[in-house]
Amino acid sequence: MTKSLRVIYVFAICILIAGVNMCFAQNAKHVLGFSKLKKYVNYFNSLDTEAVKNFVPNAESFNWLSQNIPLFECPDTTIQQMYYYRWWSFRKHLVKTPTGFVFTEFITPVKFAGIYNTISSALGHQVNEGRWLHNKQYIEDYVSFWLYEDGKQPKPHFHGFSSWVDDAVYNHYLVTQDKEYIKHILPALDADYRKWETERQLPDGSFWQFDVKDAMEESISGSRKDKNVRPTINSYMYGNAKALVAMAKLTGNDTLEQRYTAKAAALKKIVNALWDDNAAFYKVKFVNGTLSDAREAIGFIPWYFNLPADEPKYAAQWNELTDTAGFNAPWGLTTAERRHPKFRTHGVGKCEWDGAIWPYATTQDLKGLANLLTNYTNRGKMTSKVFYDNMHKYAWSQQMNGRPYIGEYQDEKNGAWLKGDNPRSTFYNHSGYADLVINDLVGIKPRADEVLEVFPLIPQGQWAWFCLDKVSYHGHNITIVWDKNGTKYGAGKGLFIYADGKKIAQSDVLKHVLVNLPAKK
Repeated sequence: MTKSLRVIYVFAICILIAGVNMCFAQNAKHVLGFSKLKKYVNYFNSLDTEAVKNFVPNAESFNWLSQNIPLFECPDTTIQQMYYYRWWSFRKHLVKTPTGFVFTEFITPVKFAGIYNTISSALGHQVNEGRWLHNKQYIEDYVSFWLYEDGKQPKPHFHGFSSWVDDAVYNHYLVTQDKEYIKHILPALDADYRKWETERQLPDGSFWQFDVKDAMEESISGSRKDKNVRPTINSYMYGNAKALVAMAKLTGNDTLEQRYTAKAAALKKIVNALWDDNAAFYKVKFVNGTLSDAREAIGFIPWYFNLPADEPKYAAQWNELTDTAGFNAPWGLTTAERRHPKFRTHGVGKCEWDGAIWPYATTQDLKGLANLLTNYTNRGKMTSKVFYDNMHKYAWSQQMNGRPYIGEYQDEKNGAWLKGDNPRSTFYNHSGYADLVINDLVGIKPRADEVLEVFPLIPQGQWAWFCLDKVSYHGHNITIVWDKNGTKYGAGKGLFIYADGKKIAQSDVLKHVLVNLPAKK
């Protein structure tokens, strides 16, 4: 080959590569294939005796997952593996009933469950997790079951536990944009809120709850007989009221909008009255009007709903999260401060929330922390590094004998699951994880308008690359790619966001991005 021909050949190859990269950059509808998902599914299936088979058995799990979940990859293999394990585990709980789909909490039947082995305690977590499924029917059927079918049973179970269902339903809508479903269920959600008022509201407007009915029994501040005012149910009802305001506005119901605007404002004052200035923490108020002497993880829940004011004194509470005398333990975030004299005093095996690690609570902690970092200017000592480190620890803690596992609750020092390998605890569907990756770590922030907002909480320099692919959002197929050096995906250096295969945003750095979605065809 002559020198001139070699020059022409090299030039042609460069043009071809540039063309491929340009094609990728302009048409990246599917960046990630299914090989990684297939590998994980095969591994998880190999570990499972499959004692219980529901709607999607293991043999069909790959096909179902490939049709329903966003794909994800990152350099942190701990976070990545758990992302797929939690989706694989989540679908094991999907049950088809004569009236639609439901999700279970325990994989094996438990005597205190309702029909179809349903339990409402983690409903908010399950709806938030499931809002990212491509088929919205699964979650919509599940919510409808609790609103319409459970009440027909001889012994309804919906109000067996506190709930932030209205908030979760609205957050589901922000992903799916299914306005007709909101119109359909809004009257039932309104009626359900009123029912809570008749069952649990005190004359001053605050809500009381037993800790066992908060799904947090045997807590330091809790009781099974005293009507304590807890940050849990009052924050939940605030979040529900705010969601009902938004849904009423969406459907043009001015009366409902005004009613719940007033209720939300009143509850915000009630929750702020649970603030202990001396301890700098939200606490439980006893029936005698005094506040508990214990800082507990439930004090972080107000941030789950962006309730506290954006002031330094409130943000300072979060400093307890990283304090080893507070909530920071080797295997995760404890449910009570470790310095308290009653920490871990209720014995083992009794569902104690006096300090043991519960994934349920960790999900709430991380969601509240993410809200603090994305929606507040006063953040105390909290940073994206704190979020990331605790997210990684949460992923890492979900194991048993070196294999992925999700159970009920753990010893904070050695990670032992305190129910052992009890079959009822295996695949425990009582917390969230994939939603934390999508909504908080990568940071897709669902909105009512046609703006795609991405607010990553991945610390600068932490990852050289990642990709979140096949996200169903507002009727679009969303892909987010970060490639610091431009060597992983071949699209160039930086952050790329695609909708339906077309690039809609690009940045040289990993940062907060707002971009208009393309018009729907």
